[in-house]
Amino acid sequence: MAQSIKLKIAGKEYSLVAKDSEMEHYMRCAASDINAMLDTYDKKFPDKPELDKLVFVALNQTVGKLNALHRLEVLNSQETKLEKDLQGYLDKLETPR
Repeated sequence: MAQSIKLKIAGKEYSLVAKDSEMEHYMRCAASDINAMLDTYDKKFPDKPELDKLVFVALNQTVGKLNALHRLEVLNSQETKLEKDLQGYLDKLETPR
């Protein structure tokens, strides 16, 4: 069931809608991660404008997502190969000599 939630990101409060409690949890975790990264960039680059630091956060998150998608693709490929190898092995066991 959809519910309205409020999240504070970069010091600004946003009213959003989460379609269910799982999505609310993810949204709250994402907001927390964004704020933590922003705090890190605030300490590293105190003279940079906030928009630049938010761009750094977005870039960092997107690179992480792309990396995770690539790793998932590699794992899926390895799984397919292992399934094929296993099936070949089982076929050899079933083949009469």
